[in-house]
Amino acid sequence: MEIRLKNITKIFIQKDKTEVTAVNSLDIVIPSGKLIGLLGPSGCGKSTTLYMIAGLLKPNGGQIFFGDEDVTNMAPEDRGIGLVFQNYALYPHMTVRQNIMFPLENLKIPKPEALVMAQEMADLVGIGELMDRKPKELSGGQQQRVAIARALVKKPRVLLLDEPLSNLDARLRLQTREEIKRIQRETGITTIFVTHDQEEAMSISDEMVLMDFGVKRQMGEPQTIYDFPENLFAAKFLGTPPINIFEGQVKNKKIILAGKKIGNTKAKDQDIIIGIRPEGFVVKEKGTFELNIDLVETIGRDTSLIVHDPTKEKGTFRAIIDSKHRIKPGDVLKVSIKPEKLYIFDKKSGDLLV
Repeated sequence: MEIRLKNITKIFIQKDKTEVTAVNSLDIVIPSGKLIGLLGPSGCGKSTTLYMIAGLLKPNGGQIFFGDEDVTNMAPEDRGIGLVFQNYALYPHMTVRQNIMFPLENLKIPKPEALVMAQEMADLVGIGELMDRKPKELSGGQQQRVAIARALVKKPRVLLLDEPLSNLDARLRLQTREEIKRIQRETGITTIFVTHDQEEAMSISDEMVLMDFGVKRQMGEPQTIYDFPENLFAAKFLGTPPINIFEGQVKNKKIILAGKKIGNTKAKDQDIIIGIRPEGFVVKEKGTFELNIDLVETIGRDTSLIVHDPTKEKGTFRAIIDSKHRIKPGDVLKVSIKPEKLYIFDKKSGDLLV
């Protein structure tokens, strides 16, 4: 089921009568059968967008289409959606079986058929042997699976997940997101996954919609957005460790950082913002820069360096290099910069330059 949001806007009125635009003319197409991550910082409008798709919030402007059907003013129960909340919203007095069957009772599905459907969904999400337990007898990951099974049992056209992993510890979060991906692939259902966690979104999503202040900043496959950010926000939001940011210039088609040429560009002469991914530094005997090493952290095959920033009186940045280079604090390292890990942005708009 393809979902189209056509110039969707949502405005909230505060107690003091001021208006806050949570989503501003959002225009995106969510492909059928894909798992799409809505990613962005707190307050960027991602959950508001999800609730408008679900029908829990009505947009102030724009249209929402499921396929060719305009569902903008359709009631939530008529849209064919399955919604999983952040807090799972399970009924504590009901067993797992009863929780999963609850939507089927509202649809007047005969009990024998509903029992079979509930068991099928429980088996799909890996909790088929827990049907007689109450929610309080389950782990957080198991409760999450019950919520997903309950959302899927009525065979919705669209599955909506609102930060479903935020209440889990790190190990459970990893396991559960793998399960969500498996379930989505097995069912083929169009799924929208809201999160503020970039690692979560990049690992689970077929495509991501990166949002900020209610607008789309970029949409595409996770690795594509990381490798080819369209603006400074996208470059800074994705990446652990984050991208290094410097002030520089374009002079005579050359990119200048701290008085030295680090690359070429077709952009006109101007002051710019330079972004260099931590993995963008390569050790060379006759490298462009000398890095004064403040701190060394060995992480598997890589070495993460905290480096004195020569462009600032006080400040550091981070570089990641192969751990075959034996480096210790106080060393001076000569490096050049990989062109594919170097980005230049307009200083005023933050947009990527040529």
